[in-house]
Amino acid sequence: MTSTYNALRAQLATLTTEAFRPELAEIDRLPTLDIARIMNGEDRSVPGAVATQLPVIAAAIDATAERMARGGRLIYAGAGTAGRLGVLDASECPPTFNTGPDEVVGLIAGGAEAMVRSVEGAEDSEELAAGDLDGLGLTVDDTVVGISASGRTPYAIGAVEHARSAGALTIGLSCNPDSALAAAADHGIEVVVGPELLTGSTRLKAGTAQKLVLNMISTITMIRLGKTYGNLMVDVRASNEKLQARSRRIVSLATGAPDEDIEAALTAADGEVKTAILMLLSGIDAPTATARLKESRGHLREALSGSELSG
Repeated sequence: MTSTYNALRAQLATLTTEAFRPELAEIDRLPTLDIARIMNGEDRSVPGAVATQLPVIAAAIDATAERMARGGRLIYAGAGTAGRLGVLDASECPPTFNTGPDEVVGLIAGGAEAMVRSVEGAEDSEELAAGDLDGLGLTVDDTVVGISASGRTPYAIGAVEHARSAGALTIGLSCNPDSALAAAADHGIEVVVGPELLTGSTRLKAGTAQKLVLNMISTITMIRLGKTYGNLMVDVRASNEKLQARSRRIVSLATGAPDEDIEAALTAADGEVKTAILMLLSGIDAPTATARLKESRGHLREALSGSELSG
């Protein structure tokens, strides 16, 4: 056991995210405002690190969108903070883009309990990751994103390796260069943010970087799939009063129609924003708008072009 820990300790010592910063060794003695300024300065470096990976991120998104257009799913897999970020991103897709609950999935080592407390040993099991993916009925049209700040977490690597062997598309998101996770994936995204303010606390800059990249993956994939019209969330699911008000505002911004026409269109469209917009801009009824959106695979711009051609 001692030799295993010594080997792991030596491995961690090589990781940028685990590096010790002697210049911050007395940060606990600084005034609170000074610490806050240091943290803020650290955080400002994260977008620049993400920017270095934009071509790789874009290629991964295009490949993901291509598979999802064929009915595939977007599946995140990670442990600890990385896993929680994946679950968070997945959980926000249904209300934002009206995706089904199984279209974007977040897997975290240790299951739901691990969202709020540490599940000992779960992150060290590649077999657990394979079992979790098998439980979803993995297909060749799925995309699996392994997330790990260190790039060495067995659960994330196991998920990517198992998915790739099954023919699924794989993405490895890490915050260290030359990581095992990136090497295992079709698309390796390595956002190197450098050592953390607190040594090894990768919920800080690394976590912020991962959140930014996951935002890009899900949001731009949904744009490619026609879930937006310009920068409007036309597939928003109006599941509460705030979202109902937002739906009406989106229809108004897209069409410029008066409120009474918006209400009538949304009522006829059974609350579907995209359908209501197509009705108002093309002067067609709800069944026709629904049929045209189906023909265009949900792409509103394409459906509008079809309406103009047929008109």
